Amino acid sequence: MEILRGGQKVELVGNPPEVGDQLPKFKVFTAKGAKVKTRDLLGKPLLLSVVPDLNTRVCSIQTKAFNQQADNYPEVRFVTISNNLPQDQANWCAAEGVNNLEVLSDHELSFGYEMKLYIPNAGYLARSIFIADASGKIVYREIVPELHSEPNYEAALEVIKQM
Repeated sequence: MEILRGGQKVELVGNPPEVGDQLPKFKVFTAKGAKVKTRDLLGKPLLLSVVPDLNTRVCSIQTKAFNQQADNYPEVRFVTISNNLPQDQANWCAAEGVNNLEVLSDHELSFGYEMKLYIPNAGYLARSIFIADASGKIVYREIVPELHSEPNYEAALEVIKQM
């Protein structure tokens, strides 16, 4: 699959899962370095907000936007995943006051490769949003066509409201 990065085409490592597919098995890490597997994220609806780098403007805006919404939907687990190292994420969250959602690190690229969201030529994850039900079945997917653009927050939140 291709997306744009600053107007230039870049290739993802494959085709990300579609609505109706199960989330693949992957592992990511907490700020303290604890491993989190796909199955650890399930049990209630899950919103995965995927960003390339928390230390950039659009990624920061996206993460803060979902952080502001997380308290409104206590029955949904809000998670942001980026390539940043766990300590970088912890520092960013502390500096930005982000504490209503979980921020997990894909510095080992397990998530990026299993979800087919990794952009090898750029070294980043593709900006995207996935919403899965409690069993891990994907019910919403947005792969943002231009890496530097924000996702459609309203569409994702509308799906959350319906759940």
